[in-house]
Amino acid sequence: MKAVAIIPARGGSKRIPRKNIKPFFGKPMIAYSIEAALESGLFDAVVVSTDDAEIAEVARTYGAETPFIRPPELANDHAGTGSVVVHALNWFATNGTPYDAACCIYATAPLLDPARLKEGWDRLQGKRFAFSVTSYAFPIQRALRQTPDGSVDMFWPENLTKRSQDLEPAYHDAAQFYWGWTDAWLNGEITFSPISAPVILPRTEVVDIDTPEDWDVAELTYKVLKSRA
Repeated sequence: MKAVAIIPARGGSKRIPRKNIKPFFGKPMIAYSIEAALESGLFDAVVVSTDDAEIAEVARTYGAETPFIRPPELANDHAGTGSVVVHALNWFATNGTPYDAACCIYATAPLLDPARLKEGWDRLQGKRFAFSVTSYAFPIQRALRQTPDGSVDMFWPENLTKRSQDLEPAYHDAAQFYWGWTDAWLNGEITFSPISAPVILPRTEVVDIDTPEDWDVAELTYKVLKSRA
């Protein structure tokens, strides 16, 4: 059974310029994802898919492979993660190194624990995909909305008097990693569906870094986790 880690890292980030290689506590951000993948011992190859020569050089410095340059049509704001993984898997198959499974790991996941990747691999058995999720901090069944006239209303008013502990827990994508069998990736099967298994992370291990504010939160969270180690 051969598995590959694929880390998408394009060069054109706009909200946080060059965020994939921006320094984060002494190392480029992408280094944390590469090192977690290598430390897990699960992969026959750890590959960074990028369109950017500088990112490729940094990735190789930290032990990843960069055997191809991602084509321009997969390096814009509209290119989906699935398409990037499919491109990589097809490239390897064409070049004589097919893989049975692939784990897409985001380049901005400094809190990623290698043990969670192992948990994902274990949860993949018997499923098509397994990916990281975390719980919402507040019950989504009691969510509020602002009405057109500027007042407040509940999305589900029937939950007004229900206790939080009586409502079903809800989860969202933790934006860390996505395990999948190669044919599931290539067939474009739907990840957010019953064919997938969740790897449930505590909220203290999760931060989705898209904005400068997210970056600040990531730094604070990282400091707290390291202080507990």
